[in-house]
Amino acid sequence: MRWILSIVLLISLTGFGQYKDYKLNAKGDTLNRIDMQGKKQGPWVITVEPLRGEPGYEEEGYFENNRKEGEWRLFTLMGDMVGIENYKWGFKDGICRYFSSQGELRLEQSWKALNPDKEYDTIQIEDVDKLESYRTVIIKNEGAALKHGEWRYYDATTGAVIKTEHYELGKLNGDNATANKPALSTDKKSVAKPKEVLEFEKKNSGKKKVKYKDGTTGG
Repeated sequence: MRWILSIVLLISLTGFGQYKDYKLNAKGDTLNRIDMQGKKQGPWVITVEPLRGEPGYEEEGYFENNRKEGEWRLFTLMGDMVGIENYKWGFKDGICRYFSSQGELRLEQSWKALNPDKEYDTIQIEDVDKLESYRTVIIKNEGAALKHGEWRYYDATTGAVIKTEHYELGKLNGDNATANKPALSTDKKSVAKPKEVLEFEKKNSGKKKVKYKDGTTGG
């Protein structure tokens, strides 16, 4: 039995040895990993404390070679999910959604990330002169994300779209910017919460906020 435990311990130490720094959660999972080259890797939890009247928040997601990658979720410090962002090469990419603390959708953004490793990047955009066709645009890469696609603003009470903006490569298309005012009604309609919010609430129902302990050794 002792030799089995020794092997497990040796494997664990070997795995942790590839990181300069990390944290452990209550389950023993490694978080906030920094590799030997000083780059952030794997699952991370970032806490931003309140400052000068601005509320604090937490971010949860993955890093690949010091860049945010894939889905990141934003929470209030009370644990309410208020945002879902998508990243590529460390920049926002695709659809990002933001919610009220009660789970109602407030804003939906569309982004296009540019590859920071290239001096120039190519983007496919719709050709307004030809239906269902696209054209390739070559742009100089400033190492950032561009607003690209439709942005929708919602009334958190009714769920109605109150404003729509359309961006093309970071520029607002004036012909498509609209302010849509919903018809007034004395009846309040119940709006179904987004699927991501319902899944989060179901998964975390009755759970306390997870606390993390520092797994750094030495020094």
